[in-house]
Amino acid sequence: MYSYGEYAPWNRESKDIPKLLNIAEVIEAETGTEFGYVLRIKKAKGKRIDFRIDHPAFKDESGKVMPPFTGHVTINSNNYEFFLGDCIWEPPHDKMGVWTMTTKIDDKIVAQKSLRLVPQQK
Repeated sequence: MYSYGEYAPWNRESKDIPKLLNIAEVIEAETGTEFGYVLRIKKAKGKRIDFRIDHPAFKDESGKVMPPFTGHVTINSNNYEFFLGDCIWEPPHDKMGVWTMTTKIDDKIVAQKSLRLVPQQK
């Protein structure tokens, strides 16, 4: 794990990793706050990264509690950077709490970090 905490807004269409703003496990958050971690992975080209983000129990538009976010990507170089994180959206109050991010390669956990989001102090 190279870094974790709060990041500048991330352009998801770009290959660039977002800029680290603050290394922290407790993040004062509001709508638009980007958070997560960056991994530097070497010599794993062609392998698959599986990820999971466990989050506070907030609801979707239909009123159902959202399941953890999961997905996968394929490592496309032998010197690979991977950002796993999220950005707070409206309403922010139900996103506060512990977010645990887990990354696996070959079914082995290679990184796991919990970040606690708290309301931004005005």
